Amino acid sequence: MKTLLVSFSFAILSTQALAGGPHHALSQYAQEAARDIKSLSDADVDELTRGGGWGFAKPAELNGYPGPSHVLQMKDQLGLSEVQLRQVQKAFDIMQARALEEGKGFVEAERELDAAFRSTTITESALRDLVAKAEESRSRLRFVHLAAHLEVTRILDPVQIIAYRRHRGYSK
Repeated sequence: MKTLLVSFSFAILSTQALAGGPHHALSQYAQEAARDIKSLSDADVDELTRGGGWGFAKPAELNGYPGPSHVLQMKDQLGLSEVQLRQVQKAFDIMQARALEEGKGFVEAERELDAAFRSTTITESALRDLVAKAEESRSRLRFVHLAAHLEVTRILDPVQIIAYRRHRGYSK
C-alpha cells in the first residue's frame, strides 16, 4: 500500500512539473478579460456614468465631513432647516451634474486606453497621453466629490455634524 501511495504521489508531481509546475495558476484577473473596458467592471461603469461617488470622497467622509447625498437622506434625523435643505440640495445637484459629466469622461478615457492596448500598436508616447487623460479626468472627478463634502460641512452646524457622524456609525 505504501509503495502504491508513493508511486501515486510521484505521478501527480510529475504531471504538475510537465504542466508548468505546482505554482502554475490562472491569473486572478482571468474573469475580467471579457470586460468591455478591462480596468472597469460593469458596476464601476454604471456608478461612474450615473454620477455616483465610487468611493472618491472617503477621505472627507471618514474624517467627519458630511456628504450631500447622505445628509439629504438623513434630513429629518439631522433637523435640517428649510434653508439648509435648499443649500444641501443645491450642493448635491451641482456635484451630481459635474460628476455625471466627468464620470462619463473618465469612462471614455479608460475605454480609449483599453482600445489602444487591444489594437496591439500602442506606443509609449501614446500610452503617456492616454494615461494622463484618464488620470486628469479621475482627479477632476475626485475633486468634485470631495469639494461637495466641504460645501455641506459649511452648511451644517457642529451639533448636526456630530449627529451625522453618530448616525453613520463613526466614532468622531
